[in-house]
Amino acid sequence: MSHGTLEVVLVSAKGLEESDFLNNMDPYVLLTCRTQEQKSNVASGQGTTPEWNETFIFNVSEGTTELKAKIFDTDVGTEDDPLGEATIPLEAVFLEGDIPPAAYNVVKDEEFKGEIWIALSFKPSENRSRGFEEESYGGWKNSEASY
Repeated sequence: MSHGTLEVVLVSAKGLEESDFLNNMDPYVLLTCRTQEQKSNVASGQGTTPEWNETFIFNVSEGTTELKAKIFDTDVGTEDDPLGEATIPLEAVFLEGDIPPAAYNVVKDEEFKGEIWIALSFKPSENRSRGFEEESYGGWKNSEASY
C-alpha cells in the first residue's frame, strides 16, 4: 500500500527543443501527481538546459502509480509553448524509498525531445498500520478509574 509523502526534486533538463527563436527559452515544469499540481519557478533565459533544483511534496494515496512532468516555455502575451512531458513511474520509489537523480525522456507528439532529471523519495505514513496499538490512543488503559 502506498500512503505517505512523495518528495520530488526537480533538478534540471537537457536537450530540450528550442521553441523561442528570438530569445532564450524561459522553461518551467508543471508536476502532476493524480489530482495535485505544482509549478516550478521559471528558469529565465536558461534555454534548452535549464536548472531548477527545487523540491516539491505530494501526498500519495492508494492507486498512485506515476508522476507527470510537463515542460513549458513562458511566453509573454501569448499562450505558453508546451515543450514535452515525461512520465515517471513511482513503483520503484515505493519499494526502495529513495531514487537518486535520474534522467527521464521528454516526449512530444511521440518524439524524443530531451530529458528531465528528477530525484524521488517516499516516506510511508506512520499512522497506517495494519492493526492499532491501544497505547497510542489513550482511553481506558490510561484512565485512573477503578471498577
